[in-house]
Amino acid sequence: MSDPTRLTVAVLGGTGPQGRGLARRWAAAGVPVVIGSRSAERAEQTAALLAEATRGRITGATNADAAAGADLVVVAVPWDGHAALLTELAPVLEGKVVVDCVNPLGFDAQGAYALPVVEGSAAQQAAGILTGSTVVAAFHHLSAALLEDPAIERFDTDVLVLGEDRAATDLVQDLAAAIPGVRGVYGGRLRNAHQVEALTANLISVNRRYKAHAGVRVTDI
Repeated sequence: MSDPTRLTVAVLGGTGPQGRGLARRWAAAGVPVVIGSRSAERAEQTAALLAEATRGRITGATNADAAAGADLVVVAVPWDGHAALLTELAPVLEGKVVVDCVNPLGFDAQGAYALPVVEGSAAQQAAGILTGSTVVAAFHHLSAALLEDPAIERFDTDVLVLGEDRAATDLVQDLAAAIPGVRGVYGGRLRNAHQVEALTANLISVNRRYKAHAGVRVTDI
C-alpha cells in the first residue's frame, strides 16, 4: 500500500466544484495539493481559502505549472474543454499518472444524459491524447456538494478505478482511501470507462428524485 501523503497531486480545473472538493479532502488528509486553473490568480485565491479551511498544504498555479510540479495529476475540467487542455499539456504530462474524472454529460428538460464520445469515453480520449502518460479513470461519482461541506467528516461510498496499469490503479485506490470512509475498487480496464462515466447521469436522476447526494457502494468484496 502506497502513502498518498508522499505525492504532490495537481487538480486541473481545481477551482470548479468537483476539483475544489477533492482538493479539500486530500489536503485535509495530509496530501500536498496544487490547484490548477486557466487563471493563476484564481487558483491561488482558491488554494488560500482551502489551506485556511483545512490547514493543509495547498498552492495554486496555472494548469500547466500545476501539472509540471506534480507527481500525479487529476483532470476535473468541463467536458467541452477536455481534449483541448490535454492536447496542450501532453508534453508536460508525459511520464505521469493522469487520473480522469470527467463525465461527458448533456442536460435537457428531461434531465442528465450521457453524451456519445468517439473514442468511447473521456478516459479513452485522454489515453489517446496522452500517449506518454498512464491514464486512470476514477472519482466520477463523488458528490461535489458533500466534498465541499465541512460538516461531512466521512463518506459511505466507493470509487471505481479503471486502468491498464496495476501499479497505477493501486496508487489511485490508495488516493481514494485517503478520504475518510471512501474505498477505491478496481473496476476494469479503460474500455469499461464509458458506463462508469454514464452512470453519473443515473445518479443525478436519483439525487433529484430523492433530494439526496447518492454514491456507489460495491458489495461482497
